[in-house]
Amino acid sequence: MQIVAKRTLKLFWERHHRAEGPLRAWHSVVERAEWSSPRDIKDLFGTTVDFVADNRVVFDIGGNKYRLVVHVSYEFKRVLIKFIGTHRDYDRIDAARIR
Repeated sequence: MQIVAKRTLKLFWERHHRAEGPLRAWHSVVERAEWSSPRDIKDLFGTTVDFVADNRVVFDIGGNKYRLVVHVSYEFKRVLIKFIGTHRDYDRIDAARIR
């Protein structure tokens, strides 16, 4: 999968140093993946992933300390990062609508 906006992850882990390892690991796994449906994501990430409207996926990162929201285009094999934040930050957003 092509991941759009890796810089967003980097900017986040520069402020939250403990997030760097888990985010780099997530990035490494996803860039090698070839998803054609939500089932592929669930098979790979199990219970650390949730699905919301508009092909958005919420990943629990770093033992659920952080949340990552992405939009997946299965047709074009792209993952667009929409949000990365602490669990507390995530509780303040609407994952289905965040731009």
